Amino acid sequence: MSTDVTAKTPAPAPPGKSDGQATGGLLHLILDGLRNNMRQYGMLIALGLIVILFSVWTGGDLLLPRNVSNLVLQNSHILILAIGMMLVIIAGHIDLSVGSLTAFTGAFAAVLTVEHGVAWPVALVLCLLVGAVAGAVQGFMIAYFGIPSFIVTLAGMLIFRGLTEIFLQGQTLGPFPDGLQKMGNGFLPETGPDTNYHNLTLLLGIALIVFTVLREIRDRRRQQEFSLDVLPGNIFLLKLVAITAAILVVTMLLASYKGAPTVLIILGVLVVGYGYVMRNAVFGRHIYAIGGNLPAAKLSGVKDKKVTFYVFLNMGVLAALAGLVVASRLNAASPKAGLNFELEAIASSFIGGASMSGGVGTVLGAIIGGLVLGVLNNGMNLLSVGTDWQQVIKGLALLVAVGFDVWNKRKSGS
Repeated sequence: MSTDVTAKTPAPAPPGKSDGQATGGLLHLILDGLRNNMRQYGMLIALGLIVILFSVWTGGDLLLPRNVSNLVLQNSHILILAIGMMLVIIAGHIDLSVGSLTAFTGAFAAVLTVEHGVAWPVALVLCLLVGAVAGAVQGFMIAYFGIPSFIVTLAGMLIFRGLTEIFLQGQTLGPFPDGLQKMGNGFLPETGPDTNYHNLTLLLGIALIVFTVLREIRDRRRQQEFSLDVLPGNIFLLKLVAITAAILVVTMLLASYKGAPTVLIILGVLVVGYGYVMRNAVFGRHIYAIGGNLPAAKLSGVKDKKVTFYVFLNMGVLAALAGLVVASRLNAASPKAGLNFELEAIASSFIGGASMSGGVGTVLGAIIGGLVLGVLNNGMNLLSVGTDWQQVIKGLALLVAVGFDVWNKRKSGS
């Protein structure tokens, strides 16, 4: 018997990609990754572009070590307020009282230390307690009485501004004790051999780079374990390089002047602590839940009133801390302190990615938004731009940021 054997022709091997096609595919992958994460990285890219532009326009003066140090000192209080305001906005509320509360706590500290001779550590604790009480009262009325946050905090803005005038009797009061002055004007001490740089600042910068890189790698692995979307490997590596370069540049600039300001360390602790709470803690997830979908959060067992109460209590404490920083930097308490601080904090939050409808935003985003405004202010001052045009430009920046948020949500919905 003969058996017919049909020979199968092997399928042709797929043609290999040329170098041009491979490069084009990589570029397409990077662009897709940036497009899908534009909400998260858009303002970070914008901040980098603003820094580059103003560095060119000012002939490099923006990135002089002394100016970078002043940039931190001048904007630290807004960044502190922006952290708390971001939590408030994520929860679906607003706080208009933080500027007046900042002025009031500064006045309270001046009365305690200057007029009554209270030791500055005791005055610091008492001021934080005053801020906590003020935030708790407002939070209680918002959470348990159901009064809109806009109305409650608007009333608080008027009340605290009036109390500031009463405490100071319309006059500037100072100076503060040396210990309290260092909170807003001090720098880390010099240590180690003479290297022409501030050694402790260099060590802290290296430690921050290691901590940030390890945290990013850990977060990426956790997202992969839960089958969540992550950045492509090439973009993730590019992100790590950019973060490392940015931290290293800032570290070298600060280390070549007087070192890291004391308030920068305070701010760093706040960013790490609040960032962890909002990413990993139950309380942070509850804030996102009540801001994103309040009825669903209630059905899930989230105690929305309790969460709202603590969000405003926290805002009061941070406003008090910002008030101490401002007063110590100026070395005096003024009745006019804190003007428009609430608007700067709100603008920083929205520029940094907060959503008008709540439920969206990050602590790092609030810092980036505050830095965008800070660099704009500093760069325009170096260029001798008038305050009138500065207000116009900052207003346009806020409008563009909110418009981008609306456009991004519509695009995501479609």
